[in-house]
Amino acid sequence: MGGDGNRSYGHKKFSRSRSHFADRITADGRDGWPVTAGRYRLVVSRACPWASRAVISRRLLGLEDALPMAVADPVQDDRSWRFTLDPDGRDPVLGIRYLSEAYDRRESGYPGGVSVPAVVDVPSGRLVTNDYQRLTLDLATEWTALHRPGAPDLYPADRREEIDEVMAGVYRDVNNGVYRAGFATGQEEYEEACTAVFRRLELLAERLTAQRYLVGDTLTEADVRLFTTLVRFDAVYHGHFKCNRWKLAENPVLWAYARDLFQTPGFGDTVDFDHIKRHYYQVHTGINPTGIVPLGPDLDGWLSPHRREELGGRPFGGGTPPGPVPPGERVAARGRPA
Repeated sequence: MGGDGNRSYGHKKFSRSRSHFADRITADGRDGWPVTAGRYRLVVSRACPWASRAVISRRLLGLEDALPMAVADPVQDDRSWRFTLDPDGRDPVLGIRYLSEAYDRRESGYPGGVSVPAVVDVPSGRLVTNDYQRLTLDLATEWTALHRPGAPDLYPADRREEIDEVMAGVYRDVNNGVYRAGFATGQEEYEEACTAVFRRLELLAERLTAQRYLVGDTLTEADVRLFTTLVRFDAVYHGHFKCNRWKLAENPVLWAYARDLFQTPGFGDTVDFDHIKRHYYQVHTGINPTGIVPLGPDLDGWLSPHRREELGGRPFGGGTPPGPVPPGERVAARGRPA
């Protein structure tokens, strides 16, 4: 993923490689990839926090029909992301068994890993981009002609400087920080990363004490990016990645904030805890060699009242919530709270 498939190991410290294919799909098609309804296929894993950003943004913006989605099996094999959830083990649109086939059609034998999210050009079967940092920003700003009526502005022009600043700290210390802690190979490296994770979480909790969202009074890209780590925190990062100074559920502000987002259409209805847990605990054999997937934590708390609405705020600004999840994209019962 933007996590596993895009990972490199130095001698001492975990580092995340940059996206190898950074083409952009834009309104004017300047990279050769114009925004076109139905031309591209978004390949994701519901396990991956980086891919989940794209799943949430796509749903909030109402791009389900314009940008169809393929969901990979959360458990990879030695060829990485595979379409074993689909009939005959092939993506029904692209006709491929492995995402690597779309990568190979773009560049045979390239040096990087096969990561999600990935956007594939359906007519040619070639990978367009795996730039997880840029993809959601472009969905918000370049795909506007195809947004649903009432779609929120997730990256408003007058707030971008502040959003970028908040996201930079969230990325370094939280989104990527949990991986730096989890894949640390030395005590000092682990302690440095883990300390930074919780220092940043405490700063974010302080910021969110008196305001409902991270920037302004509406949902933005910053909230999407923090949510994808918070929703995985107690299920995998607390134990599996040893980020265990406290649980998310033990921080009143962040736990309420995360529940508020989870209960907002477009967030929790995209989350599959079954995929998340099976991926981390079964794929990361260096950390969890037995492959045992823990039974907990109890998921019902995600649906408990949060009272964050008392802080005001307008989740969708002057817009409206997205409609129901398309039938083919609903998360199975075992992957969501009862």
